[in-house]
Amino acid sequence: MRVSVVHQRGRRRRAGYARFLWGGAEVVVTLGVVLLLLVAHQLWWTNRQAKEGAERKVHALEREWEAEGEGEGEGEGETSAGEGGGRGVPPAGAGNDRSGSGEDRSGRGAPPRWDQAYAVLRIPRLGLRVPVAEGVGKAGVLNKGYVGHYPGTAQPGRVGNFALAGHRNTHGEPFRYLDRLRRGDRVQVETRAAVYTYVVDRTLPRTSPGDGGTIRAIPRSTVKPAYGYTAPAHYLTLTTCTPQYTSTYRLVVWGKLRSVRPR
Repeated sequence: MRVSVVHQRGRRRRAGYARFLWGGAEVVVTLGVVLLLLVAHQLWWTNRQAKEGAERKVHALEREWEAEGEGEGEGEGETSAGEGGGRGVPPAGAGNDRSGSGEDRSGRGAPPRWDQAYAVLRIPRLGLRVPVAEGVGKAGVLNKGYVGHYPGTAQPGRVGNFALAGHRNTHGEPFRYLDRLRRGDRVQVETRAAVYTYVVDRTLPRTSPGDGGTIRAIPRSTVKPAYGYTAPAHYLTLTTCTPQYTSTYRLVVWGKLRSVRPR
């Protein structure tokens, strides 16, 4: 009889261990499924949603500009920015300021409203066409798949530094392949007034997120002073996170204004 009792207790213990292991396995599998769903949401759904929204905004801006341009005369053609970073480029501006884009007939006016999409960025090498909005907030700009304009930096075509930021991964990831840009590549910024063509000039492969010198009027890295400029010009700065899937460092691409074509 004692042997039978011992066997029953052993079976109960083994059954308890089996239930414990099975329960633990269920928890692990459930957590794995949840994590996979989160990854799919971040890497697939947010990209799809943001890209579709950004494309709709581009079409909306183009329709708005086309409607405003109906009945107006043809532009005066392309104006060369000359050598040395854009000396002699006329100020931005054509048409009134109905859209709040910061452009009026004098080339001046109120800046765009916060989170307002007011331009389209095109990078032929990357096949990129994306809205530019005022500010670099995540909820109102970057997570919508837009490229954000750093407040306080120059507007397109103005002397100074037109500085932009964009996601490299998730939420449309417009700057995912920013590292593929090479010296001489064209970058176009279209507003309701004109199309500004910049040409890539230099790249800073890695710097700290706090390197504010990269977006100053005369951009120059405060972390790596060998990268940057020393004279005023019409600059373009594109920034994003690096390496991919992290926000540890920043990748910076600089360009200079080459030409302006009125709409």
